[in-house]
Amino acid sequence: MNIINSRLKRKFIPENLEIKEWSDLAPFFLDLEQRKLSNKKELEIWLENRSELDSILEEEMAWRYIKSTCDTTNKEYSNSFEYFVSKIEPEISKKSNILDKKLANSEFFDKLDDSFLILKRGLKNKIELFREENVPLFAELQKEEQEYGAIAAKMTIEYKGETLTLHKAANFLKNTNRNVRKEVYTLINERRFKDKEALNNLLSKLIEKRNKVAKNAGFNNYRDYMHRALDRFDYSVNDVIKFQDTIQKTVTPIIDELHKKRKNKLGYDKLKPYDLEVDIDLKLPLKPFNKANELADKSIEVFSKLKPIYGDFIYTMKELGYLDLDAREGKAPGGFNYPLYESNVPFIFTNATGNLRDLETMMHEGGHAIHSFLSSKIKLVDFKNLPSEVAELASMSMELISMDYWNVFFKSEEELKRAKLSQLSGVISVLPWVATVDKFQHWLYLNPNHTNQERETEWTKIFEQFNSSIIDWNSYEKYKANAWQKQLHIFEVPFYYIEYAISQLGAIAIWRNYKQNPEKALQQYEDALKLGYSVTIPEIYKTAGIEFNFSESYIKELMDFVILEIEKLA
Repeated sequence: MNIINSRLKRKFIPENLEIKEWSDLAPFFLDLEQRKLSNKKELEIWLENRSELDSILEEEMAWRYIKSTCDTTNKEYSNSFEYFVSKIEPEISKKSNILDKKLANSEFFDKLDDSFLILKRGLKNKIELFREENVPLFAELQKEEQEYGAIAAKMTIEYKGETLTLHKAANFLKNTNRNVRKEVYTLINERRFKDKEALNNLLSKLIEKRNKVAKNAGFNNYRDYMHRALDRFDYSVNDVIKFQDTIQKTVTPIIDELHKKRKNKLGYDKLKPYDLEVDIDLKLPLKPFNKANELADKSIEVFSKLKPIYGDFIYTMKELGYLDLDAREGKAPGGFNYPLYESNVPFIFTNATGNLRDLETMMHEGGHAIHSFLSSKIKLVDFKNLPSEVAELASMSMELISMDYWNVFFKSEEELKRAKLSQLSGVISVLPWVATVDKFQHWLYLNPNHTNQERETEWTKIFEQFNSSIIDWNSYEKYKANAWQKQLHIFEVPFYYIEYAISQLGAIAIWRNYKQNPEKALQQYEDALKLGYSVTIPEIYKTAGIEFNFSESYIKELMDFVILEIEKLA
């Protein structure tokens, strides 16, 4: 296999620069601030130099974050991250605003061609939103948001003499013995419940500061502020609300039918929340791999079969040590692909324990990684900073188009079929969950002075609107009322969630194209990813051969397609 080397060569910043203090960076910002821009060519060089500086800074921040999440117990890592966000980043933010205004006020900026449309639009938005009084608030928020990972990383249970992370313990929810599932489900949720107040208090603290950020920027609430801050130019808040309602109308009834089928097939009088992960035919859980290295190697093989260069991308990450896949105590929860804009090799973080969900996660994050590699040749970092509607399209599509090659992980056609059925059921069930979390966040920030009890009540109300009425929550109501606490996005990246539903629709459409014409669909997928964020989201979706559309008729059309594919496998 080949190692892909696409690291940027520095032209403006010395290769040996060490970033310890703001003073290490100040001269480069001063150079950009004071430099004369006498013609279009000088402006273009200025943009490239600034992009190089931004790439270095974003990667510096990335590594400090990555290390602190890989080991939340390491004080050196957490202190390094906190120092950057509290002491260095506020200075960067203030100076960046000065540079933004310098760029916007240049007489040559408007003369840049249409390929700079996205940059111009985003720059104008960023300048309008900037408030110096928010700079220290952002620093405080970034530090406090990390508290969620630190709290969650300490959550373990004792089961049969073994200490298990919650992620590892969740494997027992696939156990064919119902009593085992019930026992472990209770242990997991009781452990979560111990930190109920700590997480409630953390969210309340975050809401208060986020609300202040919004007010400082002239917004009535943080929801409307974030809609602007996330550069959602291609759809409105009302579009999102309508999308939530459409999911409830079109997808929740499908979930009910799937759960009715599950209940009847399992032969239970009542379907309990600990019955949702077990195989519907009570077969032993799928075990696609044992160790993290096996997950990495088999994933490389899957991606190589799809397209050899994709395998080279993930192989490069493995060889460079840019994969941290195994679950362990002290490691933050969740999974992510972190783009590194100077190395141009991303980093994948997961908590794998050997189950099917870990395979799906690796395909998802691998899709993000392939996106990073394919867009690595884009000159300006502004065009690599992707909106989530585009980033998640790449990852969710890869989950589906890679499925035919999952035989690498399974010994039989029957196991592969089970894996595909699970994946396709997840494609449907993710939509109501995303709508639940998103609608809850709308409520949180439209009612920032709510009590913890009101929070539980409202979450339960919204949860019941979108989720299956077939599940019997009797005796487990308190777990349902606090289920939102397991969603790290609410704490760490507020309002970054509805994009998963938008992207899931796009991914289904790409997969449908792939089943009809694999070569053409894959080329369209690549063409879209190579654009980065250099054109609008609808244009990127069009390049991918699909619609940027979340209307009721379109959702129904795509759900019907998925149901048909499930029926073919069943």
